[in-house]
Amino acid sequence: MYPELFEVPFVHLTVKSYGLMMVIGFLAAVWLIKRLSRSFAPDPQFITNTALYSLIAGVIGARLFFIIHHFEGFKGHPGDIFAIWEGGLEFLGGVILAIAVILAYLLYRKLPIRRCLDVFAVGLMLGLAFGRIGCFLNADCFGKPTDLPWGVRFPYGSFVYISQINADLERNRPEPHLALPQKDYLVYTDENGRWYPKAYEELTGKQKIEVTEGKYRCLPGHPTQLYSSVCAALLCLVLYLFWRRSQKSPGRIFTQPGSTFALALMLYGTVRFLIEYLRDDNPFEHGSWIMYAIYNFYKGGTVAQNLSIYLVVLGLIFMAVFQGMKPKPVDI
Repeated sequence: MYPELFEVPFVHLTVKSYGLMMVIGFLAAVWLIKRLSRSFAPDPQFITNTALYSLIAGVIGARLFFIIHHFEGFKGHPGDIFAIWEGGLEFLGGVILAIAVILAYLLYRKLPIRRCLDVFAVGLMLGLAFGRIGCFLNADCFGKPTDLPWGVRFPYGSFVYISQINADLERNRPEPHLALPQKDYLVYTDENGRWYPKAYEELTGKQKIEVTEGKYRCLPGHPTQLYSSVCAALLCLVLYLFWRRSQKSPGRIFTQPGSTFALALMLYGTVRFLIEYLRDDNPFEHGSWIMYAIYNFYKGGTVAQNLSIYLVVLGLIFMAVFQGMKPKPVDI
């Protein structure tokens, strides 16, 4: 885990891995979107403006979604709401608000919305591939314990470690994964009864060995951040090939503008739904955010899983609707 990569000399400013990977992902996404939009958006300033608005909206939406999702943890610490450099951004919340802002801007500028959404979807997946690496370096969005050989152990005191030494009733886990003796290792609880370990420097020599090499070290877990990163990169490739097919062979089935965006909703919703089964950080939301029609066989999972179902359904609807629509003339 490398939440801080290095310190800028003289100003004593630390460069956070999470923020750096977000910036790299954003720049990579903008670069790709500019290349793909040359055929209908010769003015690069249009892409720059849209990207800037979507970035601001995405960060705000992702943070708001996280705060709503983990509201209890912010009740006694309102100042932590603004500490985004410590992590705590939920991708789906950012996507929802960013799409809303993008649509408003495109409508205001009278731009070809479906063509724009197609290339934005491809670029978004590239940006997400880098962003999830930032989650890994920050020990965010972590997975359940596993015996698989590629399981990853995070350091003592990390978000993952704190999660493993606590029970989590919101995830139907009445007992902690890791039974750390309270008397010797745990120092205090927050208002929600969540235990926190002593600082590593306060441990004895024997205790340091126990938490780094012995029976109290972090259990290996699924590197769900890397799973998500690889899946995002693959989705970027698949969506790009699908988009290029629509450019080379217009008139064929599923080549109408907007089809790539619709496919992105379906594919990402499916991938996110499945990866959530391996994650160990998001609470379940049984019976909420879910359509009554499917409640008999799906009782509700995490908020991300429930929203993923809506993404897939919306993608299917958009794909069907877009096939009957004619592309509008491009005028930028």
